Amino acid sequence: MASALRAALLGSSRDRSLPWIRLVAPPLCFAVAFAAYAVGVFAIAGGVIFVPFDAAALGVAVALGLAYRRDGLLFAWLTVYAALLGYSAVFHFLGLSGRSLAERATAFLSPDGLVFLGVEALVFGTVAWVVGTLAAATVERVRDRRESAGPTARGE
Repeated sequence: MASALRAALLGSSRDRSLPWIRLVAPPLCFAVAFAAYAVGVFAIAGGVIFVPFDAAALGVAVALGLAYRRDGLLFAWLTVYAALLGYSAVFHFLGLSGRSLAERATAFLSPDGLVFLGVEALVFGTVAWVVGTLAAATVERVRDRRESAGPTARGE
């Protein structure tokens, strides 16, 4: 049971190529989301924003890729959280003009905002991880069936 939980949280296979991707993905998602919002590639919708769509979509897409590689749920959560945090950094540091840097940092690091982003990351990251893991399992099953069917089933 403990090994299954560990595999779900941290990933199942350690012998695959490029194991460092799971560690680079969260900071890269933060940087891409921050830069994309800062230069206007991602749009900030008007009004009250509970879920920044572009940041969430970026985090979910990368988390799907990590899950497809059999990386763990923890990395999916961190990746989505980092992308959402990138949006939050732009909003607080670039969008709150007229306030001091200390006030902007205080608003950015407020526990209620960080926890809210964490809840969003748990939900979106879990969904992305489940979909990515199911996609990987489906592809693996199809490959196994094709290999076990032999050359006649493939039309050779």
